[in-house]
Amino acid sequence: VQLQASGGGLVEAGGSLRLSCAASGFMLDDYAIAWFRQAPGKEREGVSCRRSTDGRTYYADSVKGRFTVSRDNAKNTAYLQMNSLKPEDTAVYYCAANTYDPRLRREYNYWGQGTQVTVSS
Repeated sequence: VQLQASGGGLVEAGGSLRLSCAASGFMLDDYAIAWFRQAPGKEREGVSCRRSTDGRTYYADSVKGRFTVSRDNAKNTAYLQMNSLKPEDTAVYYCAANTYDPRLRREYNYWGQGTQVTVSS
């Protein structure tokens, strides 16, 4: 079971990035998926998640209206579309998957390796 996150980079404030999380060894559509981020000196926080049962999505207040979580079952890949990026979005972003739905709590069993997102002002 493996998650591979990618798509991070350096972007100016107001720009966009799309993060990808490719799953191998299991079918992502059977799992709840989530994106977390961790900025230097801060705890890892939940950004967005998508339930496996009904596809309902949840977002942290800080990213509502700007980020969108989605999934492509054919590619066994989850995505985080990030628009209107702000310098405070700078962090290492992690994808996670779990057989039940912890929403934005850190109770996920499977984690990707993280991808750096840097937003310049």
